Amino acid sequence: MAVKILGTGSYLPPKVVTNDDLAKTLDTSDEWIYSHTGIHSRHVAEEGECTSTMAAKAGRAAMDAAGVTPEEIGLIVVATSSPDYNTFPSTACLVQALLECPATGAYDLQAACAGFVYALDQARGWVKMNPDRKALVIGAETLSRVVDWRDRASCILFGDGAGAVVLGDDPAATDAPEAHTVLWADGKGAGFIYRDGGTRLPAPAGTIPIPYLVLQGHDVFAFAVRSLSQVTNQLCDKLGTTPADLDRVFAHQANGRIIEAVARRMKLPLEKFYLNLDTTGNTSAASIPIALDEAVRKGVLSDGMKIVLCGFGSGLTYAGTYLQWPYL
Repeated sequence: MAVKILGTGSYLPPKVVTNDDLAKTLDTSDEWIYSHTGIHSRHVAEEGECTSTMAAKAGRAAMDAAGVTPEEIGLIVVATSSPDYNTFPSTACLVQALLECPATGAYDLQAACAGFVYALDQARGWVKMNPDRKALVIGAETLSRVVDWRDRASCILFGDGAGAVVLGDDPAATDAPEAHTVLWADGKGAGFIYRDGGTRLPAPAGTIPIPYLVLQGHDVFAFAVRSLSQVTNQLCDKLGTTPADLDRVFAHQANGRIIEAVARRMKLPLEKFYLNLDTTGNTSAASIPIALDEAVRKGVLSDGMKIVLCGFGSGLTYAGTYLQWPYL
């Protein structure tokens, strides 16, 4: 059997915050932010929007593109670091209700910015065991509500949004190439990116903790360049090919300077990397599926193209999938 990406979808909130907007309250400028990150603007969720509502809109778009009904969905996996609730219920269960999928398993997966690749691999295995059902995989984030907007080092990077894909069996594709995935983690770097709060360090009596995201930028940069190069090379080595043979690389859209450094390290032209973070910012687990959907809508992806999806994030986590579009 062959697992196929049947449809893609995405959602970006209509509210846009530009670098000039940030410069009104921060000691920065559009030129400084863009020169350091490659970002000009980002989308920010408005009142009434949250991770589940954005995820549902992206999921609905992917289902429509795939021609799939809610009754056909058997699994919903939401990759997110900014769920509607800090603990439970899962955002995926809220998405299941919004999409009115009547007979569906649903859960969240937390692997930060690498979460979509992790979730895609899990859903692919599930479809292989349940070829009569479809899986909906979503990356969704509302990071604007967990960053400190007074911290220039972090708040300039992040945006909100959601991206989704529908997976299903294609029984006619008997000779379709199978995707390969590598998943890695390095918990020794957990302090590089984290969010305050939780049960690890209870708040002192009588206080309310502010759970802001904390980012060690230089450490993350070095890790990102090393990990994205590593997973891409590992995948190519495993398949007996080289990065030069890839048609496109969909890397986590964290920082344009990171991707430029990865391209130099791998001796690849920057044009091989699909980039859209200039208008989206870092949307964490949503960045790869948002980029995939945009590429599909623009006609950038065509059947048979060899692509790698690769991400890195808090944990530390990093992961990659090599596939010939649209087969997993």
